[in-house]
Amino acid sequence: MDAFGDLFRGVRAQGSLFGLSALSPPWALRFVDGAPLTLCAVLGGAGWLVPEHRPPERLGAGETVIVRGPAPFTFVDEVGTRAEPIVCGEDCATPEQGGTRHRLGWSDHAGAGTGTGVGSDAGAGTTTLVVGAYPVRGEISRRLLDALPVVLRVPSGGGADPVLDHLAAEAAADIPGQQVVLDRLLDWLLVCALREYFDRPGGEPPAWYAAQRDPVVGDALRLLHAEPAAPWTVSSLAGRTGVSRATLAKRFADLVGEPPLTYLTHRRMALAADLLAERDATTVAEVARAVGYSDAFAFSAAFKRIRGVSPSAFRRTATAVPDGRRLPGA
Repeated sequence: MDAFGDLFRGVRAQGSLFGLSALSPPWALRFVDGAPLTLCAVLGGAGWLVPEHRPPERLGAGETVIVRGPAPFTFVDEVGTRAEPIVCGEDCATPEQGGTRHRLGWSDHAGAGTGTGVGSDAGAGTTTLVVGAYPVRGEISRRLLDALPVVLRVPSGGGADPVLDHLAAEAAADIPGQQVVLDRLLDWLLVCALREYFDRPGGEPPAWYAAQRDPVVGDALRLLHAEPAAPWTVSSLAGRTGVSRATLAKRFADLVGEPPLTYLTHRRMALAADLLAERDATTVAEVARAVGYSDAFAFSAAFKRIRGVSPSAFRRTATAVPDGRRLPGA
């Protein structure tokens, strides 16, 4: 298990809001659901992404943008458009429908009520847009979310293009299992877009991502992610990676930005937080053992040091917080 793949453990599309619409100008979509991640891809035409407190960005055909929530944002045909926004949350409501709410899908939505349905002969200036609002569950994925800018833009011509073609074809059909396929394609598109963004020439990927390419530190990271409950020491980890203790300690700290056992402790506490947030009868002692602590008191002390609250207090709060929102100590 590599570090990048493991951080997607809590990032999964499961019946998420998913829409593909043809929009004829003037039009405006206002996203207000506060999703941790929203993915917008332009299959045809163009539009402007207008985040809060940030300059607008124009998106053309084949371009994908990922917006990190929870702040709302708008997608419009032109900056300053006169179209009344369609408000998009868990559902969408158009002004001309008197507040009737419906799920985004293949549709005739347009700000002025003149949209052209996808699959028909779209007129000049029509924009075809794919939108996926992405829930993010669990603390494991926080390291990934924290590495992303508010607006992450991926140009056309990369590895995500074939996925967009699959999305368009699947969204056009009305067949059994469609939501499952769309969810998996959305996962695929998100991974491709993030990988392309981190690997772009001149980019500045997070340290843990870049460190995966190092033959020594990459192996160490894979071991820590695959076996977080193992009784690791720097010496045992160095032995598994085939270098001296001093070499691993220096190389890991230089590339990742923290010592290997500090990285492991933070990973264990994220795993523990997700276990504590589950609504089941798992005890604190069982959680402690699951993340590599034989002593529940030592685990509780480490958890409080890292998270700022005791495991029991965290559990009480976490089970009352909706999925996708930041929990205490995050």
